[in-house]
Amino acid sequence: MDENLKVEVVHADQLSSQQVAEIHALCNRAYKEDLEPLFRTFTDTTHVLGWWDSAIVSHAMWVTRWLQPGDQPPLRTAYVEMVATEPKFQGRGFATAVMRRLARVIHDFPLGGLSPAETTLYEKLGWVFWLRPLFIRTPDGFLSTPEESVMILRLPRTPHLDLTLPLSAEWREGELW
Repeated sequence: MDENLKVEVVHADQLSSQQVAEIHALCNRAYKEDLEPLFRTFTDTTHVLGWWDSAIVSHAMWVTRWLQPGDQPPLRTAYVEMVATEPKFQGRGFATAVMRRLARVIHDFPLGGLSPAETTLYEKLGWVFWLRPLFIRTPDGFLSTPEESVMILRLPRTPHLDLTLPLSAEWREGELW
């Protein structure tokens, strides 16, 4: 990782409108799609920003979700979204630095979770796949999501987990996982 990268953690209410616009633009470039509608569905977000000089070049954020293994109590989960690095800065370890910082600051959560588009980064940082079926809890019951995959990060407060149990999350607008 380049030592000129500065990483900071910022709650959404501390971001300026210009910084929010920069984050959205960065994610749009990295994912090659307009993510503005999806960003509007996230509430109470905390962002990990990678700065190169005065520009945001890498980003990750989390929202609180409640993941429930089988019929065990739901676990308050730091659910990671929008991991992105400016395309011209990719391959320099910036996303690794951002995700390492994120893992350190979510230590009070019982669990970290994410639905990966690509897995190499997360696997090298200790994230593991949930092995069994995934469901979304809706007012009408459980919605099976067999096409989805979820990775978890065990944290200091993570209880013993049986990764072969079904895993469910609450329904949300936008992307279910």
